[in-house]
Amino acid sequence: MKCIILVELTFNDHSLLQENITHATKNKRRPGPINILSFNLLIEADQNRVARGGTFSDEDRRAMKAADAIILPQGCPEGLYRAARRHCAHVFPNYDILFQYPGKTGQHALFKKMSLPHPETQSFQSVRQFMRASHSFNYPFVFKFSWGGEGNNVFLIQSSKDLALCLERAREWERQGKKEFLLQEYVPTGGRSLRVVVIGNNFYSYWRKVADGGFYTNLAKGASIDRDSFPELQEKAVMALRDVCRKTGINLAGFDFLFSTQDPENTPLFLEINVCFRCRGLGGADSFNRLLVQGIREWLAQL
Repeated sequence: MKCIILVELTFNDHSLLQENITHATKNKRRPGPINILSFNLLIEADQNRVARGGTFSDEDRRAMKAADAIILPQGCPEGLYRAARRHCAHVFPNYDILFQYPGKTGQHALFKKMSLPHPETQSFQSVRQFMRASHSFNYPFVFKFSWGGEGNNVFLIQSSKDLALCLERAREWERQGKKEFLLQEYVPTGGRSLRVVVIGNNFYSYWRKVADGGFYTNLAKGASIDRDSFPELQEKAVMALRDVCRKTGINLAGFDFLFSTQDPENTPLFLEINVCFRCRGLGGADSFNRLLVQGIREWLAQL
């Protein structure tokens, strides 16, 4: 699980962290403050270490074993995450289920296993499997590779020519060792999608919309932010997500939802889970930093 962290400002809030630790230890009647190890450059803790390129040393492992809680960077490599979970019972963020179900094809499998409402989807391991399979999608439909974000590697298929071009892209990726893609029904949304970000136990929602009702509702592709419209739909998605996070433990991610304009029930459809998400919809880098520290403080207070 790789990402470019879009928050670049170092945020030193150890005093705030320590304040909640002291409060938590009083509640738990611990003899002293708990030992926090941070690999997150934004969070200063009792110990701070850097695992460059996802590699870590024997000294890092010893620090993990001695820690009561470990704070990892957003989108940390799987090797670092597995090591932290192996050596420490309390790790933030919780990516257990996301590493178990990686990529967009993995997310589809997770949505299906949890019986979550989502667009009709078929996953394929390769072009060869696709050519041998039966699929019943009518044009238009959506073609997605299992990796990428902000609308990259996502295509609206409106003809057999569009599909052929995507399959050729898939063959080229396979020659480079990257496989897996999916087909997904096209959901008419009026040019908007809902992003709900979970940070700790807190949820923040906002719409991303395009004025012409177009297909791509990603901020990177020109969509705008709308925090106020359809509050009842935002609340429906947040309520559905609270239940998912309670069951999976996910506590730092951006979930995308669609609402079909043809659905009188306005069911929130789970679309994707984004481990690395832009902070513009949360008010920018400084705002995200504050929300992250708040979420970590509350998480530590519950240990």
